Amino acid sequence: MIPRLKKIFSELKQEKLEGLLLNSAANISYLTKYLSRDSYLVISSQGNIYITDSRYTEEAKINLKGLATIKKINSSLFKTIALACEELGIKRVGFEERYLAFAEYQKIKSNLHKDVALIPTHSLVERLRQVKEEGELKKIRQAIKITLRAFEFIQDFLKPGIKEIEVAAELEHFIRYNGGCTSAIEIIVASGPNAAYPHHITSQKKLRNHEPVLIDMGVDFSGYKSDLTRTFFLGKITFLFRKVYNTVKEAQERAFRQIKPGAGVSKIDTAARQYITQKGYGRCFGHNLGHGVGLEVHEAPSISAKENNTLESGMVFTVEPGIYLPGKFGVRIEDIALVTQQGLEILSGVINK
Repeated sequence: MIPRLKKIFSELKQEKLEGLLLNSAANISYLTKYLSRDSYLVISSQGNIYITDSRYTEEAKINLKGLATIKKINSSLFKTIALACEELGIKRVGFEERYLAFAEYQKIKSNLHKDVALIPTHSLVERLRQVKEEGELKKIRQAIKITLRAFEFIQDFLKPGIKEIEVAAELEHFIRYNGGCTSAIEIIVASGPNAAYPHHITSQKKLRNHEPVLIDMGVDFSGYKSDLTRTFFLGKITFLFRKVYNTVKEAQERAFRQIKPGAGVSKIDTAARQYITQKGYGRCFGHNLGHGVGLEVHEAPSISAKENNTLESGMVFTVEPGIYLPGKFGVRIEDIALVTQQGLEILSGVINK
């Protein structure tokens, strides 16, 4: 049995649950080590049943051999789930309250035997996913490697007159031709005043001389993601841009110095935010400092001033301070950190002053 399943069975026992119904693709993929799409998984100590349609049944039979029984949906998905619970003989069944729509919950419940209870659960699998195994780290490293190559490639393409959308298209092309499955996120290319919008929708705007170009992108490699941001400048760098850029870089480095096993998550965010505030830009940095990266681009842990958790060795997350000046420009630097037993490894490379 996959050790991950053993861990989740231990969690279920503590929650007094006999089984768990999963419909989050990332969580199913994590527990089975098989990239799941449009499927459900019912797990229990009595056995596991993978429920999908004819698009994926043959593939699933090969990849989940010995791990789960494959059930093809012939008529009703909800009846198939109910029959799976009945086959496993489970009565207290947990479900993922963050992902199961209320309408689906009602339909499943109406098909279950009256003595079967559906119990909401929260982040049982996500908690396990926070600490990455070596195989996961290998895929994340490769996704990052392709992303960094893409940034190097695109620098020579950035010229006045090129449209933001054309830059994004070149990056998409580069990712696929260099080993990435696809881009992990909708690529953000934000030039000039557009860079002041943290999640700008890449547009037809043309790049101009003496303006910054902020690019936020990531790569999907075998299901695992990267997420990095770099801010470039066309032409002669202005005094204000240099000041803002250096402030963001120093804020990121101060956050890095806080990262080690046992450190409070909130202290990492605070280290960066306080410095930006001291420099007079506190109101210009509104989002969290970072987020976990793995099977999803945004997953636990959240690197926020509100978080009370502590770091563990094996956690992977972004550190992305930013300053956004409406009507002028924005600067964000985003890198990916790995918590190690010794402290910190910056997976996307050492940041030089």
